[in-house]
Amino acid sequence: MVARIFRPAKTAMQSGRAKTDRWMLVYEPEIAPSVEPLMGYTSSADMRQQVKLAFESREDAVAYAERNGIPYEVIADHERATRPLSYADNFRTGRLFPWTH
Repeated sequence: MVARIFRPAKTAMQSGRAKTDRWMLVYEPEIAPSVEPLMGYTSSADMRQQVKLAFESREDAVAYAERNGIPYEVIADHERATRPLSYADNFRTGRLFPWTH
């Protein structure tokens, strides 16, 4: 069973970047989920899918996986490329596009 170590992306329901600074260790599923024929519920016998461990840094997560003999795969995080903008830039004289109002 391989575990993934990654930093989660922000959810679609939030505008800030809360809960994206921690590293997560999540197990990959071993058994495909099955559909219960009567009610249509999806179930799985794989209990490790429910385990999600949070760590302060990537090194802590890797050390935990190595200490417990868990094979792991580290997924590199993608940093946001942000440009600092200010409201005054809308009225700058050297704009690339002319003011349309």
